[in-house]
Amino acid sequence: MAEPRLLIDADACPVKAEAEKVATRHGIPMLVVSNGGIRPSPNPLVQSVFVAEGPDEADKWIASQARPGDVVVTADVPLAARCVAAGARVIRHDGEPFTPANIGMVLATRDLMSDLRSADPFRQGGGRAFSKSDRSRFLDALDRMVRQARADAGG
Repeated sequence: MAEPRLLIDADACPVKAEAEKVATRHGIPMLVVSNGGIRPSPNPLVQSVFVAEGPDEADKWIASQARPGDVVVTADVPLAARCVAAGARVIRHDGEPFTPANIGMVLATRDLMSDLRSADPFRQGGGRAFSKSDRSRFLDALDRMVRQARADAGG
């Protein structure tokens, strides 16, 4: 298995700084993928990947690049499903992993909630606000996930 990389779905990602800390701690490359508007990091381990403007262009790029051993950070459920299918480890911004065991249920729930929202135009709100404990949980979970990816790669 190849040395792990950290791929970040950077548009609207609240944990880029935490992911960079983990990448630096473990000495692994981090690819920050967006369609622009993200300030490049001076960290030599961090590479900015700018994709074409358009819906889901960053997702398409990440899905095409994700491979076994990689760790992907995203809240996008369809992207997570594609990356899990490619053999990558995937983690949400709040530290919850997407796995082969749970991705089907997560996709089904996402589709159900989408249907409910479209059936009731007055339905307000979404999830709860992103908290300090979510950030901390993400940092711990990502660190564990990267350590496991490195161990599986023989590193």
